[in-house]
Amino acid sequence: MARRATRTVRVGDIAIGSGAPVSVQSMTKTHTADVDETLAQICELAELGCQITRCAVPNRAAVQSLRDIVAGSPLPVVADIHFDHRLALAALEAGAQGVRINPGNMKDRVGLRAFYRAASQRAGVKVRIGVNSGSIRGRKGLEVCEHEGDLAELMVSETLEYCRDAEEQGLHNIVISLKGSDVPSTIAAYRLAAGRCDYPFHLGITAAGPPAASIIKSAIGIGTLLAEGIGDTIRVSMTGSPHEEVRAGLAILEALELRQQRGVEIISCPTCARCEIDLCELVEEVERRLDGLPLKARVAVMGCVVNGPGEAAEADVAVAGGREFGYLFLDGRKLRKVPAAELADAVVAEVRRLQPREDRA
Repeated sequence: MARRATRTVRVGDIAIGSGAPVSVQSMTKTHTADVDETLAQICELAELGCQITRCAVPNRAAVQSLRDIVAGSPLPVVADIHFDHRLALAALEAGAQGVRINPGNMKDRVGLRAFYRAASQRAGVKVRIGVNSGSIRGRKGLEVCEHEGDLAELMVSETLEYCRDAEEQGLHNIVISLKGSDVPSTIAAYRLAAGRCDYPFHLGITAAGPPAASIIKSAIGIGTLLAEGIGDTIRVSMTGSPHEEVRAGLAILEALELRQQRGVEIISCPTCARCEIDLCELVEEVERRLDGLPLKARVAVMGCVVNGPGEAAEADVAVAGGREFGYLFLDGRKLRKVPAAELADAVVAEVRRLQPREDRA
């Protein structure tokens, strides 16, 4: 798919935009003031394939810990700042490779422009100017004012106005985000912005909910935009583990073939009345036993011979179920008939035999 042309922005050693691979981000869910706990989580995310990490910096205690976090992090660190431009300036001094701000909630415009000028002087530092549907409307105290008109248009026009202000201060290393909490407004906002600017886009659905809901919303919203060539870095927002955010983000990219598959891909049918083996249990066991295997392979676990042989032809290792047995396939060739109780062992053994072949490749 043709990617939208953008300027190139760097965050540490990671390039964003202009044809660079779409990167996966997550956000630590520890207290940033706790250096050890935060670094431990960042290292875990890096092991999973995360490329950029973001840490909330709500106060001075957090920003004081940021220098040690940046020094010990295997990933570029983006400081997430709201309300106070002084925290953003302090994050730059602490060595953060990126800063995320929402200019709409920073009331000191003179101070904000001072931050833009300071950020423009630091190579390898990007600023994400991000708005979301919950923050773009005006407020009276804690109450949100009613807004008449198109939400996507409001998000885009306000964000590009913020960007113009930053550009006037010499800041060009800008990434923007336009996240709605619903999929249609998010897609509409990014599509609209794509025709009006060359900034790289950080994609996501804000406040997407618990894992099950988040994965669906994110796959549709992020996936639709990426399939149209829109988007340069992504974060799956999830009420839950950041590890699952990274796994979901990688899965979206792999499904669109925007990233090389990591590990074993399992294809399995939904089962029906034709299935005469316990396919759910078989899939769960095969998935558990192959999890983390450093091998690129496709494994098809099918419940019957309707689609099983066809899927087997497209898989490295496959099984098609029968009455209390399964046919085992390797590269589409039928190897043998295996009793149902031995299918998991047989599949795992054949996958593990692929390792030397992968090493030779």
